[in-house]
Amino acid sequence: MADFAQARVVIIGGGAVGASALYHLAKAGWTDALLLEKNELTAGSTWHAAGNVPTFSSSWSIMNMQRYSASLYRGLGEAVNYPMNYHVTGSVRLGHSKERLQEFKRVVGMGRYQGMDLSILGPDEIRSKYPFVETHDLTGALYDPYDGDIDPAQLTQALAAGARQMGARVERFCPVTAAKWTGAEWVLSTPKGEVRCEYVVNAGGYYAAHVGAMFGRRVPMMVMSHQYLLFDTIPELEAWTKEVGHKLPLLRDVDSSYYLRQEKMGFNLGPYENPCRAHWATPDDPMPEDFSFQLFPDDLERIEWHINDAMARVPLLTQANLTKVINGPIPYTPDGNPLIGPMPGVPNAFEACVFTFGICQAGGAGKVLAEWVTEGGTEWDMWSCDPRRFNGWEDHDYLVQKGMEVYGHEYGMHFPMARWPAAPDRKLSPVHDRLKALGAQFAPYNGWERAEWFAQPGDDTSWESTQTWGRAGPWEPRIKAECEAVRDGVGVLDLPGFTRLRLVGPGARAHLASLTASKLPQPGRMGLIYFADARGRIVTEMTCIPASDDDVGVITAAVAQGHDADILRKGLPAGVMLEDWSDKIHCFIVTGPKARELLAGLSEADLTLPWLSVQFTAKVAGRDVALVRVSFAGELGWEIHCDRDDAPAIYDALLAGGAKPFGMKALNSLRIEKGYRAWKGDLSTDYTLLEGGLDRFIDWGHDFPGKPALQAEKQRGVKKRFVSLKVEAGECDAPYMSTLWHNGQVVGETTSGAWGYRVGHSMALGMLRVDLAVPGTEVEVEIFGDRMKATVLPDGPAWDAKNERIRA
Repeated sequence: MADFAQARVVIIGGGAVGASALYHLAKAGWTDALLLEKNELTAGSTWHAAGNVPTFSSSWSIMNMQRYSASLYRGLGEAVNYPMNYHVTGSVRLGHSKERLQEFKRVVGMGRYQGMDLSILGPDEIRSKYPFVETHDLTGALYDPYDGDIDPAQLTQALAAGARQMGARVERFCPVTAAKWTGAEWVLSTPKGEVRCEYVVNAGGYYAAHVGAMFGRRVPMMVMSHQYLLFDTIPELEAWTKEVGHKLPLLRDVDSSYYLRQEKMGFNLGPYENPCRAHWATPDDPMPEDFSFQLFPDDLERIEWHINDAMARVPLLTQANLTKVINGPIPYTPDGNPLIGPMPGVPNAFEACVFTFGICQAGGAGKVLAEWVTEGGTEWDMWSCDPRRFNGWEDHDYLVQKGMEVYGHEYGMHFPMARWPAAPDRKLSPVHDRLKALGAQFAPYNGWERAEWFAQPGDDTSWESTQTWGRAGPWEPRIKAECEAVRDGVGVLDLPGFTRLRLVGPGARAHLASLTASKLPQPGRMGLIYFADARGRIVTEMTCIPASDDDVGVITAAVAQGHDADILRKGLPAGVMLEDWSDKIHCFIVTGPKARELLAGLSEADLTLPWLSVQFTAKVAGRDVALVRVSFAGELGWEIHCDRDDAPAIYDALLAGGAKPFGMKALNSLRIEKGYRAWKGDLSTDYTLLEGGLDRFIDWGHDFPGKPALQAEKQRGVKKRFVSLKVEAGECDAPYMSTLWHNGQVVGETTSGAWGYRVGHSMALGMLRVDLAVPGTEVEVEIFGDRMKATVLPDGPAWDAKNERIRA
């Protein structure tokens, strides 16, 4: 019992992900690790999973994770001496439209950067890989030679066996029933006795919410019912397989939303249907205490269309007899990505749960989770999976609606101007109704509805109009006009939802100073401050506005609310409180060369104070405000911070004074022209502060996290460097993580891209090999498969290089 009662880290949940976490923790040297499973290993979603192992993803970080999984699985059986059925068959992903082929070409570019040889097949080439498919209505396909399928139970057992070989432990039939934090360790209650541990990991699969509740955590998830069908042997397929000596590649018809895989000498068909079915989502359908190794009843009517479509696409399927239906639970977060990382607000606790594609992601997830626990950070920036991307406002109805939407559009393309419609209007600006009346087209930012652009009467604002990767659309002339209004006159941007955190108490300023690489501004001034991890990589950016040494406020990205609060809580001294004012204060950006003229008619504040100055006690339109002399648009401007109740009167006065409303799409264009970085695009842990060109924000005269790493990097020199690029783009601007080429070699990647309406050309921000990061150097940007010429611009902003307009 003594051996069982203590561990350095405990993993709760014995599916593929939990076993992978155990394996990777042991591999990292943390062999005093224990996995607790309430039933037998694989008893949750793992045992009934189809076991597909794609590398494809339109997300850079998730592609990294899945690529690692595929690589790990290829050698795992031999490494741990455990036999596994892993078939690397390749896959053919069918495209029905120009837009789908553009998506494929983008993924091919990302895959090539990551060392994978993905390729595009023309319609006449598809049958060379998959001879039984009808191709008459296709535009092409993506071929992935690394795709395949694995036996999920064997994978889990192999990972567990490898972990045990290194000294880690697995305890089956041992549910955790309660958790208590003593201030120094976790005490977990089980029927076999208490377990004490330093760290704990929730790998509870579709039971993750139940596990999370023991830690006071409401896990943002719901559960879907997913069916796949197994078909009997087809003689023609059997004969073909014996003749060529291999299985068919896995076929995905992503526009019809299903996969079709050769299973022995028959088929496995897995649709993602819409409408779909949520389970355990209503009071009359509660989650059972134990659903181990159980399935839902068949529900074939729901997927009848997909069966018929698959039979028309691969007529061979009509010859097969249906032998089995698997209908099991799969968990979903609101965006379909898993939760991997720190458990928000809970000490020494982590999550590795809510995996929709747990088998193909388990290997990479175990690696990432082990890095979080043992090193406090991950090799790749994993914000796409960080639990802190959700901030607690997501209620049950939202979770169910968004989960069903993601499932029903599992292979959907995420176009830049499309707003997925489920569960809107969770958090509204106090002037939301006014924006709506002005034609605002909204998108959510941490649940807050912000105007993206303003439509005029007659503009096509339908869903269909947004189904393009291109710049052109009804929004394009409107965004152009909004940018020009900011350039030539004065614009106003409604900006609800900024994260606003305050450190209050003796030592507040000293605490913040110890965490950041930057020098804090003095009261009456504001400034950007940057935070590094132990490797010197960019963790976050905050705007610091100190009122005094005992009262220091920071403003940061809306979605960074939980993430950045975590940073400020680290080592919080006694007597210093961290307060969250995010929901209490509202903000408008008023900017453009006529901004001073407009505000002069509405305020007696001192509008001659210089750039980056702060007036805490000012009035606009007779209402109390804080007036901050700054503009993310890169023009003369102010941020007006006010009480939510006062916002409508202030907004009305600004509009009456001649300010033109502009939206987030215009702001994105304006900030890229100025080289201003955006969080988790240009600013991520994929780059160090020095690579990110943030040298001028580093105060080397004090100690801060990451300083030794940055000093060492400064001495040896950076390998890549932040640049602004002038891009000779076609109909599309460079999306995030577009590959940069020079003389046939991959030399970097973009981190942002947009048309610059003030400079009159397409622009991109990115990271480039340091020897090429020289003004005038010509490179190529791969935009949806086409390599477009780009020129490195001089350091500093492309627009108003000397910042004369900002300082006017």
